[in-house]
Amino acid sequence: MNKTEILNINNQICFKLYTASRLMTQLYSPILDELDLTYPQYLVMLVLWDHDEISVKEIGDILYLDSGTLTPLLKKLESKDLVVRIRNKNDERVVKISITEKAKKLYEKALLVPEKILCKSNVKIDDILELKNILDKLIYENLNK
Repeated sequence: MNKTEILNINNQICFKLYTASRLMTQLYSPILDELDLTYPQYLVMLVLWDHDEISVKEIGDILYLDSGTLTPLLKKLESKDLVVRIRNKNDERVVKISITEKAKKLYEKALLVPEKILCKSNVKIDDILELKNILDKLIYENLNK
């Protein structure tokens, strides 16, 4: 790559990741509208569907989000009757989150989301899996440095 190509916007991995992220969020939006969830709420629900009960800190650790970002999301999900926040009696700073029956029913509808996204993306499943593996490597090799 010559000097004039080095800083070309189309050669920047950061730009490609940023653009792909925005496009994926746009693909998800109409599908998640059917579930009455925003994309960040969907990410939180994905974590919650994997755990019976989990602390706000643990959710933040999984999603790489701080409590200041998570708290409004969780309050909104609580107002939709999808989660219950339970404050620890021994340490009120610790808040556990559990899903409601309504969230368990929503899970059944959410099972269709990945297939719908795959169809809308017009990308082969093998390519998606290869991209996921590359992104996993990029993320986990650099996250804890």
